[in-house]
Amino acid sequence: MNKSIVVGTTLAVLGLGGMAMGAWQVQQASAPVYAEIVGVEPLTRTVETPREVCEDVVVSQAPHQPAAPSRDPHRVVGTAAGAIVGGLLGNQIGGGSGKQIATIAGAVGGGLAGREIQGRVEANQRAQAAQPQTITRRECRTVVDTHQETEGYEVTWRHGETTRTSQLDFAPQGERVRLEEGEPRWDAVLTEES
Repeated sequence: MNKSIVVGTTLAVLGLGGMAMGAWQVQQASAPVYAEIVGVEPLTRTVETPREVCEDVVVSQAPHQPAAPSRDPHRVVGTAAGAIVGGLLGNQIGGGSGKQIATIAGAVGGGLAGREIQGRVEANQRAQAAQPQTITRRECRTVVDTHQETEGYEVTWRHGETTRTSQLDFAPQGERVRLEEGEPRWDAVLTEES
């Protein structure tokens, strides 16, 4: 065989093999690589919000002083005032001696009525003084409301024997994430159906 045919054939075989190997490497490099998402934990913080709560509180107190005794125990003022008013009204009725009788009768009746009215007024005042005073007072206090806010997510992912974590602002919605140069592309998350 001709030496140049052998060399040409060998070079052709080697060239085709190299091309096949290169094509295989290109195919392997272009095939996407995925990591498995094995955990998603929310990262939270406690937020405290103070607010003021006010309410009306009823406070009962005993009277400050016992009821004072009457300054007019015989009800002279009520009797006199009633007699004067009754006498003036009786004087308006009738004429002559009938007028005098009406005036006397009005004074007696008015005196009795004035005495009774003064007694009732003083009894009401004593009853009110004996009742405890009811005072309503507004009381305010600060209450702190707490709640949890999610700040992000800690995502654990595994590729082969390597397990790593990444912090994201969102929770990935899938089971696998595409890797490019060993780093996850969180915009390329796949579910099992994909």
